[in-house]
Amino acid sequence: MHRYQNPQSDKEYSEWKNAPSLVPFLFKYNGKEYHGFPFLRILENVERAGDKETSTQVFAVDERFRITLVLTHYYDYGATEFTVWFENVGEENSGILENPRLSAYIKGREPVLRRIYGDHQNRYAPFSKKLDASYVQSDNGRPTHIYFPYFNLEHDGGGVMCAIGWAGRWSAMFENQGDQTWFEARYAMGLKTYLKPKEKIRSPLFLLASYTIRDEFYATNYWRSWFLKYNTPKADAAGHDLQPFSTLSLAGDTGLPNCDGSISENKDTWKKSLDKLFAENIKFDYRWMDAGWYPDPSGKTRNDYWGYVGAWEFDEEKWGKNGEYFKQSVDYAHQHDVKTLLWIEAERVSMIDDLVKNHGYNAEWAVYYLPEEYSFAQLQVLNNFADPDCVEWTKKSVCKILKENKIDLYREDFNRDPAYMWSESDKRESPNRWGINECKAVAAHYKFWEDIIECTTSYGGCAFIDSCASGGGRNDLQSLRYAVPLLRSDFDRTSTAVRLSMTSSFCKWIPFNGSCHMEKAEDKETEQDGISDVYAWRASYLPIMNVMGGRFTQDKNYDFDMLRFGLNEWDKVKNYLIKDFYPLTPWRSYTDKTGFTAHCYFDEEKGEGVLLAFRQEACDETELSIDLSVVKAGAEYTLKDEDIGEKFTTQKGKLTLSFNSPRLSRLLWIKRIV
Repeated sequence: MHRYQNPQSDKEYSEWKNAPSLVPFLFKYNGKEYHGFPFLRILENVERAGDKETSTQVFAVDERFRITLVLTHYYDYGATEFTVWFENVGEENSGILENPRLSAYIKGREPVLRRIYGDHQNRYAPFSKKLDASYVQSDNGRPTHIYFPYFNLEHDGGGVMCAIGWAGRWSAMFENQGDQTWFEARYAMGLKTYLKPKEKIRSPLFLLASYTIRDEFYATNYWRSWFLKYNTPKADAAGHDLQPFSTLSLAGDTGLPNCDGSISENKDTWKKSLDKLFAENIKFDYRWMDAGWYPDPSGKTRNDYWGYVGAWEFDEEKWGKNGEYFKQSVDYAHQHDVKTLLWIEAERVSMIDDLVKNHGYNAEWAVYYLPEEYSFAQLQVLNNFADPDCVEWTKKSVCKILKENKIDLYREDFNRDPAYMWSESDKRESPNRWGINECKAVAAHYKFWEDIIECTTSYGGCAFIDSCASGGGRNDLQSLRYAVPLLRSDFDRTSTAVRLSMTSSFCKWIPFNGSCHMEKAEDKETEQDGISDVYAWRASYLPIMNVMGGRFTQDKNYDFDMLRFGLNEWDKVKNYLIKDFYPLTPWRSYTDKTGFTAHCYFDEEKGEGVLLAFRQEACDETELSIDLSVVKAGAEYTLKDEDIGEKFTTQKGKLTLSFNSPRLSRLLWIKRIV
């Protein structure tokens, strides 16, 4: 029996499948509100693969309006999810669809709601409260900036993990009603629209995953285990599981100015950098090519790369005709078993007249983000993904550059909040079309990512994407079926205090993620210089290890021994980083450097793992007491210190670690005594 099975959840799924009017989804159609799907079922199909079963049911609401319910259950975890599709199959406009939402009642007393905030100013700070009522709304269109659509609702009999997979606007409401909690989740706020003939839109991916032991560590690892097995994309077309990997940027090694990316890397610099790294026996998996490799839409080379996007072709001044030297660099890296990832921002455009003239763009696809009289407005234009022709043009442009250069991994950035664009686009529609452009754009973007993965895998590239959206803006559940966050936050490129704070909270929810390897000042995230020492490396150990800012040929005193140390030690640690996770000290804000931070990763099947502990810069204490009984009550463990080789045994999981100075780390290998 799988350790997370839940027969009660299996029973509930069976009831939903056989009586779809019980599915906790409400909506109004033509003025009448419906609970679930009490309609004529015209199609039903059930597919079972291992412990995963998917039921697809199609309902006829009237002669034009069809609803498709895709209901999936994971028997080994007791988790159930569903997505709803609305479609007009007729020749005339449908009736009005209004306010579709999840509305569920979760049984259990004494509820406590646990979650984290989102990226940017909230830096993934945790939130926990004994529940009376709680409401959160994300309204900027990037779903995990500011707020986070993942929730842990504890109750007397265990709890439920709740998630909303929607790359747009969403809200969540929890209300304690004594012996049950009401949970409501909405999307495309204020959605009220008819569907035109042949038009189709979808709901978010809603997930309710029930667990059976009321314990935060248990809930965390129940969730991480499910997420890694079922919600993390595969590595390649063959379906291999995604494994930890490392990336390395050459942007800092040109002797030329950089602008938060690889603006200075060019045809004359790449080979010197790679040859030096290979000569020094530096092992890494991906060469990171960030922004700035393209010209502006008129064909001009720009120093301010960020404002002049949309022409996805190589800048001839930097990379030769048709990017011939970049193709050489990709092939050369492949010869040394190094893959290449490439930065693109598909949903923003600039210099519209030149895009129309030189690249076949349609000016009607552009939605200006700021009033046109604003001096910078020309540079702040969003690409309307609610328009299928716009998406097709974008896909062809992106896939062309990926396929011609055999780019392994597509890194997609998104540096604007799209909610304004959706609202502006809705205003162009006829009445009763509020929210339609968000629904169309979100669904089109998911399909766009599917097509990108089909493109990259067609020539042996990756079956996943980097989800970057100004750092951590697009890490909703559905998006992370296609992507992983190489950088969980732009702020994670700064201090180790930021990094340790985020690891303590973020890794509970999104197990496969990465940060920068270098310690930098909080306000200098874009600078190349920083501290690369044992402490900074260990604070950065995550499934994705990113080496950024190295001056490999420019700095005659560059410390290759430290670079080798970090990558080699991470290589020994990396497989534990996708196992069970136990934060062993209270969460600390990124501004607090006065205490200890410690966490361990543990492979339950092998009975072994790794413990990482940090005495932060302003910590006055010299000893940290840790309780490993959270891993397994009553067990004892042997521990071996990586630095000094000391080996010792715990007493019932209790141990005390000594640190003789601030800013000091300890790494210990753990093995449970049978």
